[in-house]
Amino acid sequence: MEKFLFSDVGHFRYERKFYIQELDRAQVESIIMAHPSLFREIYHQRFVNNIYFDSINMQHYFDNIDGLARRFKVRVRWYGKPTGLLENPMLELKFKHNMHVGKLLYPLEAFVLDEKFSMPAIQGIFERAPSLPDGLRLYLKELNFSLFNRYSRKYFLSADRRYRITVDSGLQAYELKGFGNNFLRATEPSDTIIVELKYNKDQDKEVDFITNYFPFRLTRSSKYTAGIEALTE
Repeated sequence: MEKFLFSDVGHFRYERKFYIQELDRAQVESIIMAHPSLFREIYHQRFVNNIYFDSINMQHYFDNIDGLARRFKVRVRWYGKPTGLLENPMLELKFKHNMHVGKLLYPLEAFVLDEKFSMPAIQGIFERAPSLPDGLRLYLKELNFSLFNRYSRKYFLSADRRYRITVDSGLQAYELKGFGNNFLRATEPSDTIIVELKYNKDQDKEVDFITNYFPFRLTRSSKYTAGIEALTE
């Protein structure tokens, strides 16, 4: 199944990630805006919400912890409010091969996230999604809720439009059970700032000009693994 899914991804990009704890968001944004590549904010600041799914033995989580070169995550993503009627959710399969990242996206019907939300409910939504391949639909039946997280995101683009940066802050993780969720078991919003630099593969030869200017340390940590670990402390 994993080999099949990887072969379906049409476009892979580079993604470099930096976890920053010694600076606040305003300081990080000032450094980005002062870069000679003339990064400027695009879009609007918004909250990103994700429900992650994993196997019963948490295979996706441990593949990330072990640093496997090829790994992927399964999540449902939406923007804005965390609960209630959620419009325009998207099933996302995010694939990583070393520093190359690709996605498969499948639109889902709107649904309500509340105390009645359950694994059977989301499985019904997957069943009714018209664009899901049959093989993927079967694979999703083997998965369970593993994490619900959210964070605030801002977007920046270089003047030549070749490099994009996202700045995530206030990362918060919630326990999500198969039945009966009250969303009371949650972490405090994190002080860590996560900066992600994203660009096409043909721009990699020049990326040092971007990264050498930043006083940030490259990391392979993920918001998914950080959320799992924060809830189990």
